[in-house]
Amino acid sequence: MADEPLSAGAVARRLGVAVTTLRTWHQRYGLGPSQHVPGHHRRYTPADLARLEIMRKLTAEGITPAEAARWAKQSPAPGVALRLRAGSGRDGGGQTIPVGRAGPVARGLARAAMRLDSAAIGDTISHALATDGVVATWEGLLRPVLAGIGERHVATAGLIDVEHLVSRCVSEAFAAVARSGRATGPARILLSCADEEQHTLPLEALAAALAEAGVAYRMLGARVPVAALVEAVNRTGPAAVVVWSHTRPTADPGQLSALLAVPRRPLLVLAAGPGWRADTLPAGVVRPVDLAEAVSLALAVRDSLDQSTGGDRA
Repeated sequence: MADEPLSAGAVARRLGVAVTTLRTWHQRYGLGPSQHVPGHHRRYTPADLARLEIMRKLTAEGITPAEAARWAKQSPAPGVALRLRAGSGRDGGGQTIPVGRAGPVARGLARAAMRLDSAAIGDTISHALATDGVVATWEGLLRPVLAGIGERHVATAGLIDVEHLVSRCVSEAFAAVARSGRATGPARILLSCADEEQHTLPLEALAAALAEAGVAYRMLGARVPVAALVEAVNRTGPAAVVVWSHTRPTADPGQLSALLAVPRRPLLVLAAGPGWRADTLPAGVVRPVDLAEAVSLALAVRDSLDQSTGGDRA
Protein backbone atom coordinates (compact mmCIF):
# COMPACT_ATOMS: atom_id res chain seq x y z
CA MET A 1 0.00 0.00 0.00
CA ALA A 2 1.15 3.55 -0.75
CA ASP A 3 0.77 4.65 2.91
CA GLU A 4 2.66 1.73 4.42
CA PRO A 5 6.06 2.49 6.00
CA LEU A 6 9.00 1.50 3.81
CA SER A 7 12.39 -0.06 4.46
CA ALA A 8 15.60 1.72 3.50
CA GLY A 9 16.03 -0.60 0.53
CA ALA A 10 12.53 0.11 -0.77
CA VAL A 11 13.02 3.87 -0.42
CA ALA A 12 16.41 3.69 -2.16
CA ARG A 13 14.90 1.86 -5.13
CA ARG A 14 11.99 4.27 -5.36
CA LEU A 15 14.26 7.30 -5.32
CA GLY A 16 17.01 5.77 -7.45
CA VAL A 17 19.74 6.34 -4.87
CA ALA A 18 22.04 4.01 -2.97
CA VAL A 19 21.16 2.85 0.53
CA THR A 20 24.47 4.37 1.67
CA THR A 21 23.23 7.75 0.40
CA LEU A 22 20.15 7.43 2.61
CA ARG A 23 22.35 6.66 5.58
CA THR A 24 24.46 9.76 4.87
CA TRP A 25 21.37 11.98 4.62
CA HIS A 26 20.15 10.52 7.88
CA GLN A 27 23.41 10.93 9.78
CA ARG A 28 24.42 14.34 8.43
CA TYR A 29 21.11 16.10 7.86
CA GLY A 30 18.55 14.31 10.03
CA LEU A 31 16.48 13.02 7.10
CA GLY A 32 16.01 9.54 8.49
CA PRO A 33 13.10 7.17 9.12
CA SER A 34 10.74 8.39 11.79
CA GLN A 35 8.63 5.32 12.55
CA HIS A 36 10.07 3.18 15.33
CA VAL A 37 8.66 -0.12 16.56
CA PRO A 38 10.62 -1.65 19.46
CA GLY A 39 12.64 -4.62 18.30
CA HIS A 40 12.42 -3.67 14.62
CA HIS A 41 14.36 -1.48 12.19
CA ARG A 42 13.07 2.05 11.76
CA ARG A 43 10.80 2.58 8.76
CA TYR A 44 10.24 5.53 6.44
CA THR A 45 6.77 7.06 6.55
CA PRO A 46 5.12 8.77 3.54
CA ALA A 47 6.15 12.14 5.03
CA ASP A 48 9.75 10.92 5.30
CA LEU A 49 9.62 9.81 1.68
CA ALA A 50 8.23 13.18 0.56
CA ARG A 51 11.12 14.99 2.24
CA LEU A 52 13.65 12.62 0.67
CA GLU A 53 12.12 13.16 -2.77
CA ILE A 54 12.72 16.89 -2.35
CA MET A 55 16.27 16.19 -1.18
CA ARG A 56 16.96 14.07 -4.26
CA LYS A 57 15.42 16.56 -6.68
CA LEU A 58 17.31 19.52 -5.27
CA THR A 59 20.70 17.81 -5.09
CA ALA A 60 20.21 16.60 -8.66
CA GLU A 61 19.73 20.24 -9.65
CA GLY A 62 23.06 21.22 -8.12
CA ILE A 63 21.80 22.53 -4.76
CA THR A 64 24.25 21.69 -1.97
CA PRO A 65 23.10 18.80 0.24
CA ALA A 66 23.00 21.01 3.32
CA GLU A 67 20.79 23.60 1.61
CA ALA A 68 18.60 20.91 0.04
CA ALA A 69 18.13 19.26 3.45
CA ARG A 70 17.11 22.62 4.96
CA TRP A 71 14.38 23.03 2.37
CA ALA A 72 13.31 19.40 2.64
CA LYS A 73 12.84 19.64 6.41
CA GLN A 74 10.97 22.95 6.18
CA SER A 75 8.21 21.59 3.99
CA PRO A 76 7.64 18.27 2.24
CA ALA A 77 5.45 19.95 -0.37
CA PRO A 78 6.65 19.24 -3.92
CA GLY A 79 6.16 22.90 -4.82
CA VAL A 80 9.29 23.81 -2.86
CA ALA A 81 11.48 21.83 -5.23
CA LEU A 82 9.69 23.24 -8.25
CA ARG A 83 10.18 26.83 -7.09
CA LEU A 84 13.87 26.30 -6.50
CA ARG A 85 14.24 24.70 -9.90
CA ALA A 86 12.58 27.71 -11.52
CA GLY A 87 14.97 30.00 -9.71
CA SER A 88 18.02 28.02 -10.73
CA GLY A 89 17.57 28.73 -14.44
CA ARG A 90 17.78 25.02 -15.28
CA ASP A 91 14.45 23.61 -16.41
CA GLY A 92 15.71 20.09 -17.03
CA GLY A 93 13.96 19.94 -20.38
CA GLY A 94 14.99 16.82 -22.26
CA GLN A 95 17.08 15.67 -19.32
CA THR A 96 14.94 12.69 -18.35
CA ILE A 97 15.03 9.15 -19.68
CA PRO A 98 11.64 7.90 -20.94
CA VAL A 99 10.76 4.41 -19.70
CA GLY A 100 7.26 4.04 -21.10
CA ARG A 101 4.93 2.11 -18.81
CA ALA A 102 7.72 0.61 -16.72
CA GLY A 103 7.22 0.87 -12.98
CA PRO A 104 8.74 3.06 -10.27
CA VAL A 105 11.90 0.95 -10.00
CA ALA A 106 12.68 1.64 -13.67
CA ARG A 107 12.03 5.35 -13.16
CA GLY A 108 14.33 5.34 -10.16
CA LEU A 109 17.01 3.56 -12.18
CA ALA A 110 16.62 6.12 -14.96
CA ARG A 111 17.10 8.97 -12.49
CA ALA A 112 20.18 7.29 -11.04
CA ALA A 113 21.51 6.89 -14.59
CA MET A 114 21.10 10.60 -15.29
CA ARG A 115 23.09 11.37 -12.14
CA LEU A 116 25.76 8.82 -13.15
CA ASP A 117 25.23 7.27 -9.73
CA SER A 118 26.87 3.90 -10.29
CA ALA A 119 26.31 2.79 -6.69
CA ALA A 120 22.55 3.31 -6.93
CA ILE A 121 22.43 1.73 -10.39
CA GLY A 122 24.31 -1.34 -9.18
CA ASP A 123 22.20 -1.68 -6.04
CA THR A 124 18.95 -1.42 -7.99
CA ILE A 125 19.97 -3.99 -10.59
CA SER A 126 21.39 -6.44 -8.05
CA HIS A 127 18.26 -6.28 -5.91
CA ALA A 128 16.01 -6.81 -8.94
CA LEU A 129 18.06 -9.81 -10.08
CA ALA A 130 17.95 -11.37 -6.63
CA THR A 131 14.22 -10.73 -6.25
CA ASP A 132 12.81 -11.25 -9.75
CA GLY A 133 15.43 -13.21 -11.67
CA VAL A 134 17.28 -12.42 -14.87
CA VAL A 135 14.47 -12.60 -17.43
CA ALA A 136 12.01 -10.43 -15.49
CA THR A 137 14.74 -7.91 -14.64
CA TRP A 138 15.84 -7.67 -18.26
CA GLU A 139 12.35 -7.31 -19.70
CA GLY A 140 10.74 -5.16 -17.02
CA LEU A 141 13.62 -3.00 -15.81
CA LEU A 142 16.74 -2.94 -17.95
CA ARG A 143 15.29 -2.98 -21.46
CA PRO A 144 12.97 0.00 -20.84
CA VAL A 145 15.79 2.08 -19.37
CA LEU A 146 18.31 1.14 -22.06
CA ALA A 147 15.73 1.81 -24.77
CA GLY A 148 14.96 5.17 -23.19
CA ILE A 149 18.64 6.11 -23.19
CA GLY A 150 18.84 5.16 -26.85
CA GLU A 151 15.74 7.17 -27.67
CA ARG A 152 17.11 10.23 -25.91
CA HIS A 153 20.45 9.83 -27.66
CA VAL A 154 18.76 9.78 -31.07
CA ALA A 155 16.87 12.96 -30.17
CA THR A 156 19.76 14.89 -28.60
CA ALA A 157 23.00 13.13 -29.68
CA GLY A 158 23.81 13.07 -25.97
CA LEU A 159 23.84 10.63 -23.04
CA ILE A 160 26.80 8.68 -24.38
CA ASP A 161 28.36 8.86 -20.92
CA VAL A 162 25.12 7.63 -19.38
CA GLU A 163 24.88 4.72 -21.81
CA HIS A 164 28.46 3.66 -21.16
CA LEU A 165 28.08 3.78 -17.38
CA VAL A 166 24.77 1.94 -17.31
CA SER A 167 26.05 -0.70 -19.73
CA ARG A 168 29.07 -1.33 -17.52
CA CYS A 169 26.87 -1.67 -14.44
CA VAL A 170 24.56 -4.09 -16.24
CA SER A 171 27.51 -6.16 -17.47
CA GLU A 172 28.95 -6.35 -13.96
CA ALA A 173 25.61 -7.45 -12.52
CA PHE A 174 25.15 -10.17 -15.15
CA ALA A 175 28.72 -11.35 -14.65
CA ALA A 176 28.03 -11.73 -10.94
CA VAL A 177 25.00 -13.90 -11.70
CA ALA A 178 27.03 -15.99 -14.13
CA ARG A 179 29.78 -16.51 -11.55
CA SER A 180 27.29 -17.61 -8.92
CA GLY A 181 25.50 -20.04 -11.25
CA ARG A 182 25.68 -23.74 -10.50
CA ALA A 183 25.73 -25.25 -13.96
CA THR A 184 26.49 -28.94 -14.20
CA GLY A 185 27.72 -31.02 -17.09
CA PRO A 186 29.40 -29.91 -20.30
CA ALA A 187 28.76 -26.57 -21.99
CA ARG A 188 26.26 -27.51 -24.69
CA ILE A 189 25.28 -23.93 -25.64
CA LEU A 190 27.52 -21.55 -27.62
CA LEU A 191 26.76 -17.83 -27.51
CA SER A 192 28.18 -15.44 -30.10
CA CYS A 193 27.60 -12.04 -31.60
CA ALA A 194 27.39 -11.82 -35.36
CA ASP A 195 30.37 -10.62 -37.35
CA GLU A 196 31.00 -6.90 -36.58
CA GLU A 197 28.18 -6.86 -33.99
CA GLN A 198 29.29 -4.97 -30.88
CA HIS A 199 26.08 -4.90 -28.81
CA THR A 200 26.63 -7.65 -26.25
CA LEU A 201 24.28 -6.83 -23.36
CA PRO A 202 21.35 -8.97 -24.60
CA LEU A 203 23.73 -11.89 -25.08
CA GLU A 204 25.10 -11.31 -21.58
CA ALA A 205 21.51 -11.35 -20.31
CA LEU A 206 20.99 -14.73 -21.97
CA ALA A 207 24.23 -16.04 -20.46
CA ALA A 208 23.14 -14.92 -16.99
CA ALA A 209 19.69 -16.47 -17.46
CA LEU A 210 21.24 -19.78 -18.52
CA ALA A 211 23.59 -19.73 -15.53
CA GLU A 212 20.64 -18.99 -13.27
CA ALA A 213 18.89 -22.06 -14.72
CA GLY A 214 21.96 -24.23 -14.21
CA VAL A 215 22.83 -24.51 -17.91
CA ALA A 216 26.52 -24.48 -18.87
CA TYR A 217 27.51 -22.41 -21.91
CA ARG A 218 30.43 -20.86 -23.76
CA MET A 219 30.45 -17.15 -24.56
CA LEU A 220 32.46 -15.85 -27.51
CA GLY A 221 31.31 -12.23 -27.19
CA ALA A 222 31.36 -9.39 -29.71
CA ARG A 223 32.39 -9.27 -33.37
CA VAL A 224 33.00 -12.95 -34.06
CA PRO A 225 34.04 -13.58 -37.69
CA VAL A 226 32.19 -16.37 -39.45
CA ALA A 227 35.35 -18.48 -39.85
CA ALA A 228 36.09 -18.22 -36.12
CA LEU A 229 32.53 -19.17 -35.19
CA VAL A 230 32.58 -22.18 -37.52
CA GLU A 231 35.91 -23.27 -36.08
CA ALA A 232 34.54 -23.01 -32.53
CA VAL A 233 31.51 -25.12 -33.48
CA ASN A 234 33.69 -27.79 -35.11
CA ARG A 235 36.00 -27.86 -32.10
CA THR A 236 33.39 -28.01 -29.32
CA GLY A 237 30.34 -29.59 -30.99
CA PRO A 238 27.64 -27.54 -29.19
CA ALA A 239 24.05 -28.72 -29.24
CA ALA A 240 22.79 -25.17 -29.77
CA VAL A 241 24.35 -21.98 -31.12
CA VAL A 242 22.90 -18.51 -30.52
CA VAL A 243 24.01 -15.73 -32.88
CA TRP A 244 23.02 -12.23 -31.79
CA SER A 245 22.50 -9.35 -34.21
CA HIS A 246 21.28 -5.96 -33.05
CA THR A 247 21.19 -4.19 -36.43
CA ARG A 248 20.49 -5.13 -40.03
CA PRO A 249 24.04 -4.47 -41.28
CA THR A 250 25.40 -7.25 -39.05
CA ALA A 251 22.60 -9.73 -39.80
CA ASP A 252 24.07 -11.58 -42.77
CA PRO A 253 22.14 -14.86 -43.19
CA GLY A 254 25.29 -16.37 -44.68
CA GLN A 255 26.67 -16.66 -41.16
CA LEU A 256 23.78 -18.94 -40.24
CA SER A 257 24.06 -20.98 -43.42
CA ALA A 258 27.72 -21.59 -42.61
CA LEU A 259 26.75 -23.04 -39.24
CA LEU A 260 24.24 -25.38 -40.83
CA ALA A 261 26.93 -26.71 -43.17
CA VAL A 262 29.58 -27.63 -40.58
CA PRO A 263 30.41 -31.32 -40.07
CA ARG A 264 29.29 -31.15 -36.43
CA ARG A 265 26.07 -29.34 -37.16
CA PRO A 266 24.27 -28.08 -34.02
CA LEU A 267 20.84 -29.45 -33.22
CA LEU A 268 19.56 -25.89 -32.91
CA VAL A 269 20.69 -22.58 -34.42
CA LEU A 270 19.05 -19.48 -32.95
CA ALA A 271 19.09 -16.12 -34.74
CA ALA A 272 18.51 -13.76 -31.81
CA GLY A 273 18.02 -10.02 -31.94
CA PRO A 274 16.15 -7.39 -33.95
CA GLY A 275 18.76 -7.36 -36.73
CA TRP A 276 17.54 -10.62 -38.25
CA ARG A 277 14.64 -10.66 -40.69
CA ALA A 278 12.48 -13.76 -40.46
CA ASP A 279 11.99 -13.92 -44.23
CA THR A 280 15.76 -14.14 -44.87
CA LEU A 281 16.64 -16.88 -42.39
CA PRO A 282 17.84 -20.23 -43.76
CA ALA A 283 15.51 -23.17 -43.27
CA GLY A 284 16.06 -24.78 -39.89
CA VAL A 285 17.06 -21.58 -38.08
CA VAL A 286 14.82 -20.44 -35.23
CA ARG A 287 14.30 -16.79 -34.31
CA PRO A 288 13.22 -16.42 -30.65
CA VAL A 289 10.92 -13.50 -29.98
CA ASP A 290 12.46 -12.59 -26.63
CA LEU A 291 14.87 -13.62 -23.91
CA ALA A 292 12.38 -15.94 -22.23
CA GLU A 293 11.87 -17.93 -25.42
CA ALA A 294 15.62 -18.17 -26.06
CA VAL A 295 16.12 -19.59 -22.56
CA SER A 296 13.21 -21.98 -23.03
CA LEU A 297 14.62 -23.30 -26.31
CA ALA A 298 18.07 -23.78 -24.79
CA LEU A 299 16.57 -25.66 -21.86
CA ALA A 300 14.59 -27.86 -24.24
CA VAL A 301 17.77 -28.85 -26.08
CA ARG A 302 19.55 -29.57 -22.81
CA ASP A 303 16.66 -31.67 -21.49
CA SER A 304 16.34 -33.58 -24.76
CA LEU A 305 20.02 -34.50 -24.67
CA ASP A 306 19.77 -35.52 -21.00
CA GLN A 307 16.89 -37.86 -21.81
CA SER A 308 18.70 -39.41 -24.77
CA THR A 309 21.78 -40.11 -22.62
CA GLY A 310 19.85 -41.33 -19.60
CA GLY A 311 20.56 -38.15 -17.61
CA ASP A 312 24.33 -38.50 -17.95
CA ARG A 313 25.69 -35.09 -18.97
CA ALA A 314 29.30 -36.06 -18.62
